[in-house]
Amino acid sequence: MNSSFERLKSKKEEAILGGGEKRVASQHAKGKLTARERIHFLLDKGSFEEIGMMVTHRSNDFGLGDQKFLGDGVVTGYGNIHGRLVYVFAQDFTVLGGSLAESHAKKICRIMDLAMENGAPVIGLNDSGGARIQEGVVSLGGYADIFYRNVRASGVIPQFSAIMGPCAGGAVYSPALTDFIMMVENSSYMFVTGPNVVKTVTHEEVTAEELGGASTHGSKSGVSHFSCENEIACIENLKNLLSYVPQNCEEDVPMLPYTGGDESRPKLDGIIPESANQPYDMNEVIKMCMDSESFLEVHKDYAQNIIVGFARLAGRSVGIVANQPSHLAGVLDVDSGIKGARFVRFCDAFNIPLVVFEDVPGFLPGTDQEWNGVINHGAKLLYAFSEATVPRVTVITRKAYGGAYDVMNSKHIGADMNFAWPTAEIAVMGAKGAAEIIFKNEINSAKDPQAKLKEKETEYADMFAHPYRAAARGYIDEIILPSDTRKKLISSMKMLENKVASLPKKKHGNIPL
Repeated sequence: MNSSFERLKSKKEEAILGGGEKRVASQHAKGKLTARERIHFLLDKGSFEEIGMMVTHRSNDFGLGDQKFLGDGVVTGYGNIHGRLVYVFAQDFTVLGGSLAESHAKKICRIMDLAMENGAPVIGLNDSGGARIQEGVVSLGGYADIFYRNVRASGVIPQFSAIMGPCAGGAVYSPALTDFIMMVENSSYMFVTGPNVVKTVTHEEVTAEELGGASTHGSKSGVSHFSCENEIACIENLKNLLSYVPQNCEEDVPMLPYTGGDESRPKLDGIIPESANQPYDMNEVIKMCMDSESFLEVHKDYAQNIIVGFARLAGRSVGIVANQPSHLAGVLDVDSGIKGARFVRFCDAFNIPLVVFEDVPGFLPGTDQEWNGVINHGAKLLYAFSEATVPRVTVITRKAYGGAYDVMNSKHIGADMNFAWPTAEIAVMGAKGAAEIIFKNEINSAKDPQAKLKEKETEYADMFAHPYRAAARGYIDEIILPSDTRKKLISSMKMLENKVASLPKKKHGNIPL
């Protein structure tokens, strides 16, 4: 064989080995895959085309001149997932701890530029010790170059981040700027400052897992959208998530073949409890209304009083936003406002229609909520719905009280179709609270105040705690049997599939951040 061919073969073998067999073995011993193994499982077989395999760093300070590895700690390229073009970068922890520096960053930026130019999703598999300290400010500049591209790409192409190892310091901001973050339980973590710095500054004793592990960010901070039990589960979840979103902001949502049948769901007729104070699981409503086994919940363990996720309706990808009566009675609060608004804006950016299931008694009261800005955070959800131009359909199953009725995709803020079940209660507040205010003097002067309160509560409920006044005003398009909900949703989405709406000309709005 020609010696130049032999040299190329040798170089490729060197690059594929990453940091060497010993470091690869160490990676496996931690229960982690290598960068190339992750790409192998992520992309369709034989579809990966690598870019920048021979890139190396150019720094000689602090002994770096003796530590040159082909690829410089990140594998970049493009390939297919279920036949769809995607761009991918995977940081290689076996090479200088996956640390980011000038050449490493340029490879990632090159992939992001190609993704933007060709209108395809970009996926980052993060496993890095952070900035390469030996390169100083150059590595910080590399991070900023990536951040800039994340922002430019936002709303243009879908961006996904999988955290498969350490992600600390400046490294956390690129994933935070992407659309969805997935973390692997017990082997990945994210934080701006690590446990040692926290101990030095605040004297708190905390482990990396407690400070920034998958469980922490999946349930407490809301930074992570999905927590996965292992890397293979994470990769499969990534592929599943991708199936619900289009390639870019110019394309329509994915459509799967669908053969219609009996769309009636009789079980829904009995799902609302007799008592208005008794909870039920909104997940059951969602699953019965959507295509079988199609619901993919997002942010499952964070702000559980609101449900968001993707599903398919007669084969069409849709976004779901729903109050959850079985958690905090389904109230809106600080965290649910943030969670809901973020999801609504993603769906609107990528032409994904929205289906809203509403059962909300209002906003959560209390000093904690007010002092933590429930006004601003609730306004985020209001802003997101009001700004959305995708098809939007709301189903009010039970309570729709106060300002929360307005916020949850009401007709007044641009919803296209609004349905209510006969069990819906659309009012300023619950009957008991309203009666106590409106008939206060009458109740207090009565011989039996409790009996009078009950009488006036019933009077108010008969007058307002139903959907017919709202329907008479045209705020509700139709009052439907619960069993007909799926059929009505399919019909509405079919009717709205060619909807054209635009916002007033402006640079951008000023969402209450």
